Amino acid sequence: MPNHQIQAVEDYLSEIGKIRATHAGTGETSYYPPLSGLLNAIGDTLSPKVRCVIQLQNRGAGMPDGGMFTADQFRTKAAKQNPDKNPLSFLPPSRGVVEVKSPAETMASIVESEQINRYWNLYGLVLVTNYRAFALIGRTPSGKPVELEGFVLAETEEAFWHLAAHPRAVPEPLKARFADYLGRAMTHNAPLASPQDLAAVLASYARDARARISETDLPALRGLRDALQNALGLAFEGDKGEHFFRSTLIQTLFYGIFSAWVIWARRHLRTPLPGDGTLKQALREAASDYDDGSRFDWQKAVWHLRVPMIRALFEQIATPARLEPLGIKEVLDWTGAALNRVQHEAFFAAFDEGHAVQYFYEPFLQAFDPELRKDLGVWYTPAEIVDYQVERVDTALREDLHIADGLADPRVVVLDPCCGTGAYVHAVLRRIARTLNEKGADALTAHDLKKAALDRVIGFEILPAPFVIAHLQISLLLETLGAPLEDDSAERVGVYLTNSLTGWVPVQSPKDLVLFPEMAQERDAANTIKRRDSILVVIGNPPYNGFAGVALSEERDLSTAYRTTRLAPAPQGQGLNDLYIRFFRMAERRIVEMNPSGQGVISFISNYSWLDGLSFTGMRERYLDAFDRIAIDCLNGDKYKTGKLTPAGEPDPSVFSTDFNREGIQVGTAIATLVRMDAASRRGSSSSGGGTAAAVSFRHFWGKNKRADLLADRAPYQTLAPDAELGFPFLPARVAAGYTAWPALPDLFPDSFPGVQTGRDSFLVDIDRDRLLARLERSFDPAVNPD
Repeated sequence: MPNHQIQAVEDYLSEIGKIRATHAGTGETSYYPPLSGLLNAIGDTLSPKVRCVIQLQNRGAGMPDGGMFTADQFRTKAAKQNPDKNPLSFLPPSRGVVEVKSPAETMASIVESEQINRYWNLYGLVLVTNYRAFALIGRTPSGKPVELEGFVLAETEEAFWHLAAHPRAVPEPLKARFADYLGRAMTHNAPLASPQDLAAVLASYARDARARISETDLPALRGLRDALQNALGLAFEGDKGEHFFRSTLIQTLFYGIFSAWVIWARRHLRTPLPGDGTLKQALREAASDYDDGSRFDWQKAVWHLRVPMIRALFEQIATPARLEPLGIKEVLDWTGAALNRVQHEAFFAAFDEGHAVQYFYEPFLQAFDPELRKDLGVWYTPAEIVDYQVERVDTALREDLHIADGLADPRVVVLDPCCGTGAYVHAVLRRIARTLNEKGADALTAHDLKKAALDRVIGFEILPAPFVIAHLQISLLLETLGAPLEDDSAERVGVYLTNSLTGWVPVQSPKDLVLFPEMAQERDAANTIKRRDSILVVIGNPPYNGFAGVALSEERDLSTAYRTTRLAPAPQGQGLNDLYIRFFRMAERRIVEMNPSGQGVISFISNYSWLDGLSFTGMRERYLDAFDRIAIDCLNGDKYKTGKLTPAGEPDPSVFSTDFNREGIQVGTAIATLVRMDAASRRGSSSSGGGTAAAVSFRHFWGKNKRADLLADRAPYQTLAPDAELGFPFLPARVAAGYTAWPALPDLFPDSFPGVQTGRDSFLVDIDRDRLLARLERSFDPAVNPD
């Protein structure tokens, strides 16, 4: 929530408090200015902007206290043709009218008044308030009035005046929820057609839900928390861990509802029915009006969730026994109503382009919890990067491993160990479909594609929220490609909720008990995949950050293999502790040590520090022994080494910079493609002392167009000859003849000291030179300091 919106709420209360302190105003009209100021401040953040105009003209139903207009209404052709005429006389407020009463009046008496009924009949949407509470009155599908959404700042008039007298003491979460509510009220009549707009609305409700569960203990969900920790190897510790757990719950709940709605919406058409009725009667009948079978019911969402694990997670959160103590059923009702306002045709025209992540998941997470998004390193991997990696792998399978059909060959099992929302799984399936069609599509093409999605294109994900979206996105792809999953079967795509860094080696200790059988089934299914001997490809974008997780011993031990060397200098520093290094080791072990065929391909985009960092000498030496071909596509974009500038001084943004997220990430990145051939094809000599000596190819990509240049293969490779004494760097290096014979700094300075420490400024800093010299001389006097 932007700070200026929270400040607008505080200013609203402050101005009301100041007016009341004069004892000169009236109970209603004197407070119009603070209310209009608040609505305008919130309206300025919307697109298009919304403006509140106080005291509308009488259009036959009386004079509402205010109207909410979009900025474009004052620039219409009709307004230009009538420059001397008040636009309000011929333009109804597109976002409804406002009716205000004194804080002394109750909301029930205001809402049920004949005055509100007249306004509703004419304008269709009325925001009713007594300054301390708000209610949005709109229409049900049958045309009856209903309270769509409400908000209470203070239950009583006395409590409200206390808030107005002490606006800074009002809890910030309450201010944020109130600002969110007003934003939703002012956009309720807006067309809800794009995935981005829907993501913003659902994120607003999700923030409200998270704020509500943050105000209470969660004893009913402790079992679920423990089960997730045991199954995934996570520990939700401290304030950050608690924040992460609660945000995960809310995301899972909202993505579950959203996924169910997408499945439902693609199979149903909504046709609002006309109707009438008095306001009082309609408010009593509104609940039954929504249950006519033609509208999405979020409480039945579980029936649309195919994967048992997703269904079980959803049920653990969304049952009445859970929702009542959480206090969020009301918010979920509003969420369901918002989904029923979506314009299907326009929404799915964008959503079905295969950009569900870019257009929905990432905008949702950015609006819902930007801090968590940053902590988790959740970045949309641009399509050019994903497609390039998939093509490189497909080519390596064909040319290096002599598998003619590449990824489409039924023997090729592909794993994305950190699949997130499924971008790589999605792209691999599209590549398989293309190959099958190029060979000549027939009646078996859909069968072969579905079999690949179910059995051999695998994704692992540790976070429940992207796991839900991955299943949705891949299911939609199969439907688009003519290979839909059967509704009444147990078919599910091969994406599993699991910790990719554990479970590869069977353990003898008894399994941890889990909360529900579906979680045990998910764990066992993932472990079965991990112990298959046929994973030939590992591809993806390993996470750069760990969050709220304490690694299990099996996970911590992954990087041990990179801590020793034979010819290269020993690793220095802490770089091997970076999370992405564990994914590299997991992939290397899977291909090199666990494949009976002794062959395979790894393609990762990651932080590029490992290419020449002092911590990774053992890692690079090992790869030269283990792989036959190593190709490095260096994408640069590093804030710290180059300041995100090319050698010519031009802008060099992160490859992850997109129109939605222009900053991208701060570290430089590179794509590594590592190919290991079968034993019969491998070379028998090695300059590094092992069985092979990998050919290392390297190329740079710079500038704003690097993604397009990469996909078009516009830069030539150069062949590197990594030097052992330099730590086998995978970056081009130019050194003078005999450089490696020079003494190393540790040889020249075997004893090190930390240097000048500013913590001792009282000794080392002085404005009097003679006094400082006297202190230093005394310090070096052997008689004073014998050591």
